[in-house]
Amino acid sequence: MATRKMTITLPANLAEQFVKRIPARHRSRYLAEALAQKLSERDQQLIRACEVANRDPEVHAIENEFDAIAEEVREPWSNAPARRGCSEAVK
Repeated sequence: MATRKMTITLPANLAEQFVKRIPARHRSRYLAEALAQKLSERDQQLIRACEVANRDPEVHAIENEFDAIAEEVREPWSNAPARRGCSEAVK
């Protein structure tokens, strides 16, 4: 796996706890795993929010209004791609 060296800044108390609790040779892996987990959780939250929004009739009504506008506006760009739904944008 390709890697990239980065410099990050942490609050002093958090950095101190990190250094005390995680051995030096395990810190990069620990941070990588923690960051991957946090980003995955954030993606899941976004997906759930999109699913809730996609079930909301008011959201559908607003989307239909925008779709009607988009059809009028899209004419100069007749080859413009169709708008994707919220859940498709996350993938």
